Amino acid sequence: MRDLDAVFDALAKSAFRRRFALGVREGKYLREKSLDTVLAQAHELIGKRLAPQAPLNDGKQTPFRGHPVFIAQHATATCCRACLAKWHGIAAGSALDDAERRHVVDAIERWLRAQPLPTQPAPAPANPQRELPF
Repeated sequence: MRDLDAVFDALAKSAFRRRFALGVREGKYLREKSLDTVLAQAHELIGKRLAPQAPLNDGKQTPFRGHPVFIAQHATATCCRACLAKWHGIAAGSALDDAERRHVVDAIERWLRAQPLPTQPAPAPANPQRELPF
């Protein structure tokens, strides 16, 4: 397993990995649910989608939107077993052990903490007619 500092240095050189950012919907979800809740969900998602010896639909199991963890997985190359092997030095072909699962979630957490959350839109006035300038 590679050191996360080395992994993030390498990821910073990848145009593909650098292009990922939280969308408004994912940022809102993270802000409303809290980082702790999203990380608990990350543990569960990694356990189901990435940790098995032969994950179902490996290489296509991680959507590109819909949850902050999914975006973070693509940004940190923790989206499939091939990316884990290439970027993190975690070989495919065997189930992830506890240390490897922690490593994946630590990478996701590090990326999420570094992301600016999209600003919350201003609430619409209760009665837009009262806000007219005349």
